[in-house]
Amino acid sequence: MTITNESDKEINSNWAVEARGLVKTFADNRAVDGVDMNVRTGTIYGVLGPNGAGKTTTIRMLSTLLKPDAGSARIFGHDIVREPHIVRQLIGVTGQYASVDETLSATENLIIFSRLLGLSRVEAKRKATDLLEEFGLTEAAKRPLKKFSGGMRRRLDLAASLIAQPPLIFLDEPTTGLDPRTRSQMWDTIRRLVKSGSTILLTTQYLDEADQLADRIAVIDRGRVIVEGTVDGLKASVGTSSLQLSIQNDKDILRACLLVENVLGVPTIMSPETRKITAPMANADLVTDLLLSLREAGIGLKEISVQRPTLDEVFLTITGHGVEPSKSNPLIGNHHEEAIQA
Repeated sequence: MTITNESDKEINSNWAVEARGLVKTFADNRAVDGVDMNVRTGTIYGVLGPNGAGKTTTIRMLSTLLKPDAGSARIFGHDIVREPHIVRQLIGVTGQYASVDETLSATENLIIFSRLLGLSRVEAKRKATDLLEEFGLTEAAKRPLKKFSGGMRRRLDLAASLIAQPPLIFLDEPTTGLDPRTRSQMWDTIRRLVKSGSTILLTTQYLDEADQLADRIAVIDRGRVIVEGTVDGLKASVGTSSLQLSIQNDKDILRACLLVENVLGVPTIMSPETRKITAPMANADLVTDLLLSLREAGIGLKEISVQRPTLDEVFLTITGHGVEPSKSNPLIGNHHEEAIQA
């Protein structure tokens, strides 16, 4: 797709995204409540937050799919409301689920998308072949998509978003539901896209994903950006270490969490799958009291360790979320789709 000369000039700007005070309300729910954001060109910018925080709604406004109720945003210098036709030439969007036709093959899907974007038949076939090879789907090129695994569908959806080779790519939770191996492959693909000159705005619930990929991170909670910075800077802001406890029995995990919070006076992160509890080390002198309290309560420990800060502690400290297993807390294993209107 040809981009105007004016757009070409704007792509040389330092900022791929400049957003100020974005607001979106659905009925009585203020889904996005004054989001500010600056994304530098040639970087990966992570938007981190629980389900319902406003991540997807923010992406839909920046990609011109929703009109903001207030505030403004520019993509490579172009206003998302006044110049949506130009903005759409500069972006690619990959949502949480593959927007493909399951009755067609991978090749047929990519050719259709290419033709819709204005490529000739010859160009569309060439582009489809190149993208299938890039994303490791050549052997499955003629297979109906209904026989694709979830990871293969996500790779195909990302490939489709790159047909026009946009300088800015929105990835809305691109690895949700993928197995660890496929997630790692997607991470490698995202890194290659940036090395080839693209800018990535990535929303995710997975803290390790943001830690691995993002140059800068914005944490959104209840429709607001509550903190923004580099990964190392955010980690340094919450202290130098954290306490990790491995509990012997599943039945004791909730009791142990409450005990840790009461004794140490800090919120905790719970992982039922691994029976691990993580808490900020606000006062090392209280650890002895905690161990005595756990023994008195008959709660057995499998392992105890002290570790440097992770994004888990950053998220926990700045949001203040507790340990309740709810859809709004992704830190205890709930990785569901964020509702567009939540």
